[in-house]
Amino acid sequence: MVLTKTPICNFKEKATEFNLKGVDNKFYKLENCVGNRGTIIMFICNHCPYVKAIIKDLVEDINELKKSGIQTVAIMSNDVKNYPEDSFDNMLTFSKINKFNFPYLFDETQIVAKRYGAVCTPDFFGYNKNLELQYRGRFRELKELVQIKNGNSDLKLAMEMISKTQNGPKDQIPSMGCNIKWIK
Repeated sequence: MVLTKTPICNFKEKATEFNLKGVDNKFYKLENCVGNRGTIIMFICNHCPYVKAIIKDLVEDINELKKSGIQTVAIMSNDVKNYPEDSFDNMLTFSKINKFNFPYLFDETQIVAKRYGAVCTPDFFGYNKNLELQYRGRFRELKELVQIKNGNSDLKLAMEMISKTQNGPKDQIPSMGCNIKWIK
């Protein structure tokens, strides 16, 4: 596990197209995942302790944000040959256990992660209704893999702001987590 932090938000960068298979065996394109007031595209995996530390609260926030017109899609891009706990079958199990009500997609070739510049799990990309990047920060503060709960998460606050103003916060704290496991 290599601790990695996300780069600074590249405001207004457009979301990149994809066509990936979900754990429901359907294929999803970007256009199938867009919310009318905002969209979260997040790179996660099943085994990362940083993802596991936040997943329950993250799913709760996503459910709340959905009521505000914000849609979410999760993408798993890790090398499953060397990290079998991130396999497609384990993605299905992970999504069921954690009650995902959003697409969980497999980026088998890692092309989508590379196009987005994803670096770690979790890595959050928050877009406005025009699919312009407005947030590239953390979910919430973690200390020794325990959430420091102090009101709403950074992600939820940022996406609520984006849904109302189409602009994200100027000050953002990078997300950090395990580096994406690239295929060699």
